[in-house]
Amino acid sequence: MRNVALLLAFWGLVAGSCSLSRKALSSPSDLDRLVQWMSGSFSSAAQAQRDTAYFDISLQMHAIWPSRSNAKEGYWLYVEQAMTARADKPYRQRVYKVEQLDARTFRSSVYLLPDDSKFVGAWKNPQVFEAIEPGQLSPREGCAVQLTLQADGSFSGSTLGKGCESTLRGASYASSKVSISSKGIDSWDQGFNAQDEQVWGAVKGGYEFRKLN
Repeated sequence: MRNVALLLAFWGLVAGSCSLSRKALSSPSDLDRLVQWMSGSFSSAAQAQRDTAYFDISLQMHAIWPSRSNAKEGYWLYVEQAMTARADKPYRQRVYKVEQLDARTFRSSVYLLPDDSKFVGAWKNPQVFEAIEPGQLSPREGCAVQLTLQADGSFSGSTLGKGCESTLRGASYASSKVSISSKGIDSWDQGFNAQDEQVWGAVKGGYEFRKLN
């Protein structure tokens, strides 16, 4: 009887180990989780209601080119940003390529679209992007955001140095500080002149974009 009990206990442990292994294999990678958190419809409406220094902005970030996206080569996202009251007239359209550099480091590279007016609202129908290829995009050199995996599972980082060129409102360069978690994206974009004085962007802190259901 004792041998039978030991045998049953052994098989219970084996079954439990197999179950844990299957769970580990099915859990998303850090890169998959990052892309999942970055994807969707976001709004800064709650922040704008609390603080009139911030505008009500809608942010759309949606996967494109599924056949070209994978953990090895990176994932592509179309990004559209607009005042919520003028959602059909975005002031920013970009394509991001999100990839993993090492165990804890990730990069979101920034690209411009050719004739971006043709892609307004295309996040609703990502197949529109099949008409172009990544080689037709123009990279925004120096504007990539490098993200680091944090102890709580979130990601945070920024652009590096002063290499992201900007001429908006007399700026010489731009910087972006970003934090990404399951609740949404906090993004602080700022422009600085040659004297490192801020000339555009939020002053008190970043925008809080919360994912919409």
